[in-house]
Amino acid sequence: MQINEKLQEALSDLVRINQDRVEGYKKAITLTDDTDLKALFQRMADESHTYIDQLNSILLDGGGDVGGSSVYGKLYRKWMDVKATFSGRDRQSLLSSCEYAEDAAQRAYEDVLRSSTPMPYSVRELIANQKSALRGSHETVRTYRDLEKIPH
Repeated sequence: MQINEKLQEALSDLVRINQDRVEGYKKAITLTDDTDLKALFQRMADESHTYIDQLNSILLDGGGDVGGSSVYGKLYRKWMDVKATFSGRDRQSLLSSCEYAEDAAQRAYEDVLRSSTPMPYSVRELIANQKSALRGSHETVRTYRDLEKIPH
């Protein structure tokens, strides 16, 4: 399947946002001593590695190429660094930062799905399935964060 330039660009953006997500969660792992959060963040990073592989497979099969980290992703990773510096390493702050990053990933996927970029049904389905799974991860992060608001 040969992919057009617009689809290549869209898929590359999704690869980049997942690369940024992996980097963000690697950073989050270093900012916590909580075993449960380390496991959660590692699962999220592993999830994005799978998505990167799937998207790169489509790109390479279609004659495309993959690039580096997106400016959009670098911005939310940097925001996470700054927020951790100012907010400390408490669970709620860290989870709030992760939720912000998950919001960015949702927006990136939504932008691709709503774009007028023509794509085969199988590619649209893959992107929609990844977005749905990422939405589940977003909800998990939100639930963890909300649990921190409850007085213990």
